[in-house]
Formats: sequence, structure tokens, C-alpha cells
Amino acid sequence: MFNEGDKVSDFCLNGIDENSNEKVFCFKDLIKDKKNLILYFYPKDNTPGCTTEACDFRDNMNFILKYAAVAGVSPDSIASHKKFQERHSLNFPLLSDPEKKILTLFGAYGEKKMYGKTSMGVIRSTFLITPDMVLKKAWRNVKAKGHVDTILKYFENTD
Repeated sequence: MFNEGDKVSDFCLNGIDENSNEKVFCFKDLIKDKKNLILYFYPKDNTPGCTTEACDFRDNMNFILKYAAVAGVSPDSIASHKKFQERHSLNFPLLSDPEKKILTLFGAYGEKKMYGKTSMGVIRSTFLITPDMVLKKAWRNVKAKGHVDTILKYFENTD
């Protein structure tokens, strides 16, 4: 599991860009204009919490892009991502990790508790990665509502 200050290994995942074009994304493709990358992991397309979080990123993209590019990752299929992106006019890439390899590398997949029950699943998490592939900031086990505001405040305080 990567921790703040760690060098992140390069990775590639299938996904869709902001225009729903399918392609393979590697880390270098996600870093635009040598900015940081916000890589956020979420459980499932078109669920209430994941929709709230994705739409918050979408609605704040003009401000966020001053500091970082954004990409979302879940185990969902490309077809599911396309429906999710289309339905909510998402303006950033969505990557598919059905084998949960990248999710696991970042510690965003594992044991979690919900309603008193323990199960394996995606742990909603967000990571800020520098262009030289260093994990600058990790937000782990976050709540969907208000999380993007936390990221915005972080950028305002580090400006």
C-alpha cells in the first residue's frame, strides 16, 4: 500500500476519456501539463454516494484544474462507466479496474464495515500524485458528501 511520500509505480488501466472514447490510460497520460493528478477510487457507478462525489468533482472542475487533473477508478466495466459518464455529464476520465489490482496497490480495496457487517469492497479514497509520481496526499475511507470540498480547502491552504 502506498503512503504519503512514496513513489507510485506506473500503472495502466482501460478506461474512457472525458468524451467517452475508450483507451488504455497509463499514469503519464493522466498527468496533463505537468500538473498533479487526483486519482479517486469509488465503489460503483450510478449509486447515490458515487454519483454525489462524481458530480461534485464535475461541478468544481474549473477550480480543480488549476492544481490537478482528475480521474476516477472503480471495478465497473467500460460499458457501465460510459452510462455513468453520459447520465451525469462527467468531464474527466473513468478507469476500470475489474481485477482490483490498482485499487489494492493504493489500499482502496479491502475489508470494510458497513451497517455492522464486515465485507470486502472498495474503500472510498482519494490520492494526490505529483507529476514525478510521488504520493503527496492521501484521503482514505472518506464520505462522498463534502469530500470534494475538503480537497478544495486543501488546495486553497497550499496555494
